[in-house]
Amino acid sequence: MRESEIIELFLRHLKRQGDLPLGDDAGALKLGDRWLVATNDMLVRKTDVPDIMTPEQVGFKAVTMNVSDIASMGARPIGFLFSLGIPGDLDSDYLEGIARGIGEALDFYDLPVLSADTNEADDLIIDGIALGFAERLLTRSGARPGELVCVTGDLGRALAGYLVWKNGLEVSDAVRKTLYEKFLEPKARVEEGVALSRVAGSAIDISDGLAKELHLLAEMSGVGIEVYPERLPIGKGVEDVAGILDLDPVEVALASGEEFELVFTISPENVEFLDFEFSVIGRVVSEREVVMVNKRGRTPIPKLGWEHFEIEVPDNILKPLTVVELAVPRG
Repeated sequence: MRESEIIELFLRHLKRQGDLPLGDDAGALKLGDRWLVATNDMLVRKTDVPDIMTPEQVGFKAVTMNVSDIASMGARPIGFLFSLGIPGDLDSDYLEGIARGIGEALDFYDLPVLSADTNEADDLIIDGIALGFAERLLTRSGARPGELVCVTGDLGRALAGYLVWKNGLEVSDAVRKTLYEKFLEPKARVEEGVALSRVAGSAIDISDGLAKELHLLAEMSGVGIEVYPERLPIGKGVEDVAGILDLDPVEVALASGEEFELVFTISPENVEFLDFEFSVIGRVVSEREVVMVNKRGRTPIPKLGWEHFEIEVPDNILKPLTVVELAVPRG
């Protein structure tokens, strides 16, 4: 079963939900005039940790992936909890590195740890939980026709960094450094998420790939999305890697997972209230399709990106990569 099918199976039985129904990056309960936002995200060494990643980076990532979900809901994180599944052969120095990485992330995001648990497991597992407060929630279902589609930061470096490592590509030290920064040490967009909560229509973080996140926004909002490929903020070094592998850098940017940037929609008149850097990459339309629009016309965007148990990648793109090779940077 694919991840989405497993989720659908459980949702048929989980009828008692919070004040915000399941389906967003996090769940929420209304407490007075604020929302308590909660999320949990699991990191498993086999699928989420490339061999090149240090234990400190593993610990930091376990916090970041949860904090990013809170930020995408427009909430400010207030606490972190986690459980550790530890295999018997895990080196104590490696485990201490993970602890150090979690501690560094808590300092970076100014978060207290509230609880933790350990147990024996067949693989290293870090199951994190993050909590936050929001005055106004951002959801995946708030996009409306006429809004602009925007993204923070740049795109593609996470997947390009993985491809450099996986294929042993020869690139300059400068290119390797900038790609590995996103591939191995991504950061959550907390302040941007809080700012967006006041003015944006919808938001989602890029954990599974921009293309897949755009499809989720469109499906849950009942709208369509047009993307202008020339406006995608493709990160430094991505075109270098794409050139070596004979790939389209636009498709790399669309497929790259675990960017932890925020994709959001916002009305044109509210753009002036944003005080951080972002790129307008498209617009929300009423026709229910997700397409690229350029001089050649309108081209449907496939659901490029990660899904546990299956990677949805059409056979005719991103050659010479295989489906398995596109599974990372989720692991």
